[in-house]
Amino acid sequence: MEVICNSVQETKNFANSLSKKFQKGQVIALNGDLGSGKTTFSQGIAKGLGIEQHVGSPTFKLVSEYVGKFLKLYHVDCYRLNNAEEFLNLGGENLLLPDNGITLIEWANIIQELLPENVIEIVFSRVKTEPNKRLIVIRGMDKSNE
Repeated sequence: MEVICNSVQETKNFANSLSKKFQKGQVIALNGDLGSGKTTFSQGIAKGLGIEQHVGSPTFKLVSEYVGKFLKLYHVDCYRLNNAEEFLNLGGENLLLPDNGITLIEWANIIQELLPENVIEIVFSRVKTEPNKRLIVIRGMDKSNE
């Protein structure tokens, strides 16, 4: 599935609606360059889960946990990690089996070999001619959920 979002708010709104389709235990891999919309998308997911706290980039603390009305959200940022082993050394394997929520992993390509088979991958790209426009490509979602 491919989606074009024309603004930050449109990205948040799309993520909010998509969050309703995620199931408890789901791991979502977010990949794309710096500034391509991963954290903005995460904010929309959080809103859709009923999380009222501000969701920012977890780059400096690696993992943020939020409690929503429907599910917990584990928001992970692997940007500062060098490899999958560092993720495991931080206890990351628990985040790959979120039995009471969902896990969003920014820069998930760094730990690609650890991701579960049923991971949903979302890739963000800027549209070069329009600075606020983003192409969002979703892979791994069951067709009945799209």
